[in-house]
Amino acid sequence: MFAPLKILVPRSLYARAALILIVPIVTIQLVISIVFIQRHYEGVTQQMVRGLTIELRYLLSEVNGAATGAEAAARALAVGRALDLSTGLPANWPVTDDRREFWDLSGRAVIMALRNSLPELRMVDLTPDNRVRLILTSRHGLVSVAVDRRRVSASNPHQLLVLMIFTSILMTLIAYLFLSNQLRPIKRMADAAEAFGKGQHVPYRPRGALEVRAAGAAFVEMRARIERQIEQRTLMLSGVSHDLRTPLTRLRLGLAMLEDQDAAEDLLRDVADMERLVNEFLSFARGDALEDAEDVDPIALVTRAVENAHRAGQNVALVEVEGQGRMRLRPAAVTRALENLIGNAVRHGRRAEVRVLLADRALRIVIEDDGPGIPADRRDEALRPFTRLDTARNQNRGGGVGLGLAIAKDIARSHGGTLRLGASETLGGLRAEIVLAR
Repeated sequence: MFAPLKILVPRSLYARAALILIVPIVTIQLVISIVFIQRHYEGVTQQMVRGLTIELRYLLSEVNGAATGAEAAARALAVGRALDLSTGLPANWPVTDDRREFWDLSGRAVIMALRNSLPELRMVDLTPDNRVRLILTSRHGLVSVAVDRRRVSASNPHQLLVLMIFTSILMTLIAYLFLSNQLRPIKRMADAAEAFGKGQHVPYRPRGALEVRAAGAAFVEMRARIERQIEQRTLMLSGVSHDLRTPLTRLRLGLAMLEDQDAAEDLLRDVADMERLVNEFLSFARGDALEDAEDVDPIALVTRAVENAHRAGQNVALVEVEGQGRMRLRPAAVTRALENLIGNAVRHGRRAEVRVLLADRALRIVIEDDGPGIPADRRDEALRPFTRLDTARNQNRGGGVGLGLAIAKDIARSHGGTLRLGASETLGGLRAEIVLAR
């Protein structure tokens, strides 16, 4: 039921806080304007109009009591001078419909009160500035009467409105400044959490109210715990890497010293496969956790990765570059992700194309190949570690250990981004797109 209203609600915390402040104040102003000003000043206006009505009735009685028109005009002038009324007999202006400005809130009450009290009233004109023009019917013709507007309606409703609006704006500004001071620690914690999701460490100290401090302290503790776990895992895997590579190296040297080299060839290939498997596993598990983010040129990084692949004999080309600028990322990790994706592309196809787009909020890197691609229902499976879809890909070009896409996805996530797989519209093979938050 409230779904359409969600479109009108701002998304930022500061804007919603301002909305929470402004809406009640505006509502209170409207209620006060309608209930107090409309009701109260209409009552005051009616009382003031009744006083003018008494004077107008006296004027009409004097005019109607005159024997001739000249005497009636003289009496109207004398009574008007005594009561501070501008009179005319015959009338000084023509008869028209009742008129008032659309913004004249008390004018409707003035006209209604005069109509109800004076049956002889023919016209009320409230359009002149600070004047009320009337036409009355008498025994000697139409009588025009002009009176100061302040005698029939309160003169300060607009002053009250201006004072109320000014005070409301001032209090809203003070309340917003106070509320923004309370929201600033939440925004800082959100920025620190977002940066941590991108692999960056932003200094943060819990501040603000008790609840905000508690949430900030919990975040700092969680971040420290995750960093300790990553550091411990990396150190452990470094030791495992050394312990595994040492016996593999000894085994390779022992096989190289065998007299029957023909028999040792197969064993050496097995050792090479084991080393490649260990390297890929350690690369996936480590994920460049200890590499610091740097302010680099992503276009130059992608260009360098493509050039390195081209020099290595891979049929890959950088076909499109858009945007310029710098962004914070871990260059070694992103380079490894690009090498994995380009390697997969040229291994399962004949050629690959790379496109890079640097926008205001994200970096998009697209690698496409002309291979068999991956079926849509198996793309999520292909992103899992140690998953090999050799039935869907080209097995004659060599196979990996099922970690290339998983490593690229893990690196993209560590930068606050993602890895998407799809079908290439230009080459007909697989389309791999890395999106990194800027």
